[in-house]
Amino acid sequence: MFGVPLEGPVNTFCDNASVVTNATDPASTLKKKHNSIAYHKIREAVAAGTIRIAWVNSNKNLADMLTKPLSGPKLHGLCEKVLYLHQVSDESAQQTN
Repeated sequence: MFGVPLEGPVNTFCDNASVVTNATDPASTLKKKHNSIAYHKIREAVAAGTIRIAWVNSNKNLADMLTKPLSGPKLHGLCEKVLYLHQVSDESAQQTN
């Protein structure tokens, strides 16, 4: 869609074990109609090998910084993994003054 060629399946990580089970296990029964409709396309994509669903610990889930209210240190830790933060050492700061 964006014109970026992809090689192999797309990795999708989530921190909800039941979502991983429902998306990857065809024998998993979905009790609600809206759930079965939503997971139908995902199960097809998993079966076709175009997407991989995997569980990731909530402490390492980068999407949490956009979807959950997080405390300062936890939010900062996740942001560091995405943003380039230039750290200025004390010596280089003194040289510029």
